[in-house]
Amino acid sequence: MSLDGIVTRALVHELQVLAGARIHKIYQPTDNEAVLHIRGQGFGKKLLLSAHPSMPRVHYTEKPWTNPMEPPMFCMLLRKHCEGGIIEEIRQDAAERIVWFDIRHRDELGDLSIKRLTLEIMGRHSNLILLDPAAGIILDSIRHVTPAISSYRVVMPGSPYVSPPPQGKRNPFNGLSEASFREALETALAGGDSTSVSVVTGAGGGAKSDAMAANAVPNAKALAGALVAAYSGISPLLAKEIVHRADGLQEKLWPAFREMMEAFHHHRYEPSMAETADGRTYFSAVRLLHLGGTMRAFESMGECLDVYYGDKAERDLVRQRTTDLTRLLLNETAKNEKKLEKLRETLIEADEADRFRRIGELLTAHLHQIKRGDASAEVIDYYDEEQPAVTVPLDPQLTPTENAQRYFRKYTKLKNSKAVVSEQIEAAETEIRYLESVLQGLETATPADIEEIREELAEQGYVRLRRSARGAKKKRGDRPSLLCYTSSEGVPIYVGKNNTQNDYVTNRLGHPTDTWLHTKDIPGSHVLIRGTDYGETTLHEAAMLAAYYSKAKESSRVPVDYTRIRLVRKPSGAKPGFVIYDGQKTLYVTPDEAAIRSLPSQIKQV
Repeated sequence: MSLDGIVTRALVHELQVLAGARIHKIYQPTDNEAVLHIRGQGFGKKLLLSAHPSMPRVHYTEKPWTNPMEPPMFCMLLRKHCEGGIIEEIRQDAAERIVWFDIRHRDELGDLSIKRLTLEIMGRHSNLILLDPAAGIILDSIRHVTPAISSYRVVMPGSPYVSPPPQGKRNPFNGLSEASFREALETALAGGDSTSVSVVTGAGGGAKSDAMAANAVPNAKALAGALVAAYSGISPLLAKEIVHRADGLQEKLWPAFREMMEAFHHHRYEPSMAETADGRTYFSAVRLLHLGGTMRAFESMGECLDVYYGDKAERDLVRQRTTDLTRLLLNETAKNEKKLEKLRETLIEADEADRFRRIGELLTAHLHQIKRGDASAEVIDYYDEEQPAVTVPLDPQLTPTENAQRYFRKYTKLKNSKAVVSEQIEAAETEIRYLESVLQGLETATPADIEEIREELAEQGYVRLRRSARGAKKKRGDRPSLLCYTSSEGVPIYVGKNNTQNDYVTNRLGHPTDTWLHTKDIPGSHVLIRGTDYGETTLHEAAMLAAYYSKAKESSRVPVDYTRIRLVRKPSGAKPGFVIYDGQKTLYVTPDEAAIRSLPSQIKQV
């Protein structure tokens, strides 16, 4: 992972300003994250401690978090032992991804004691543990590890704290010299990845490893793997960068390694993020020259992580909290599509109703030629100019007249069903469009939007709300909080991100002369430009927002309709978010995420 021991070192260095600051409030917005509101001399900061299985990290955050109505047990324990406490010390365990926060706090008796909050950044084994360092006993953790899960150590209240198993690697900041480096590298090469390129060795090769003695020079991949195996705190990503700066040559590796470690030793970092040609994004405490692509520098490592994980973490949280809704909507869509398929088959049959009437009339004209028990009858088709003979299937159990009546009844049934089936097809298509609009709302939802979508689905009869959620709805009222952008010309642009917000934007917020935008025939947001005093720039930016908050977010040249809001209306009894409109014009825009992020935005309750 990108967050290695070196990135952790940079983060811990930035957090040193918190020494002596007070923990004002503690929240636990998710199962894996805790947020500490910290106040110091002339500053206030929010510190995120995350033990997320795929996104563990620690950094300042400006992101607003939605907290549960009832704090989890671990949060309550943190408040008991740490809230109001003073941060005494923040340090890293050697070059590992383990951070210790020593917090001085008064207990119920007024006595001062030290508690240690330990964040272990270890991928899916990450954890946040509160312990008593004097006794070495765990008070609690955000994730419990039982003997059934791990035979090495137990992480449960009352258990002794045992550090994660050592990896046997060297600390790159302790006793670093060229001799120790070459020894560590050769040991790693001898016991690690033997991938190499066979060449005839020449002069100036330096100290020879076993691989070198066999006339094999380790290639860049082997050298990077050896660095990871030899030293703690170095991720494969950083190792590749070091090898790149050494031109992939073993004899140049020591100067490149020494230069980088000396910079880190003196806390000289270059927090940066690189986006490669295939769209992947990486971050590190140095500039990742070996990746190429687009590079973005940051003032601090924490800011880099906040940007990198911001949207990713939020989308992951929304995905966790809406898994049941997504599954429900996909199942309902699949059921309606299957129903639609059968209805269309029935409609095709209904279109053949006249054929059954003709057969009934032909049988009636040939009754004298048909006997009971016949399985078929050959009749002349008088409706065809050539009057060919056609064979008509019969029910042998019926009389000739009853067989004719059977075809007339089928004709009547199909004729009458055509109108009903057409209505059912229209209803199924409408429901599919509605379900797609809700799915689109989930894709762009923030944690704060989830309950609005649940309430909407409950009103439509798809889910049942919990009692606490019903009470919360009554308290909140019917004025949703809306995302409002400010265009380059200073004009407010409102965006509805789900059907509840869309209805409010279009039917209650908008004035008759405001401009309304929506992607053409594509599920998406209702967008509103406030007022009439705006130019082409604002219109283009609003159209881009409509395309960005739609199912066509990843497409180019997305058609966006726009018209005055007085020409937009909601049919009686229509599903949430559904409107019809006229007088529209169409723009074609390509969503540009960077341009959208550059526009000022805020959440407003209007």
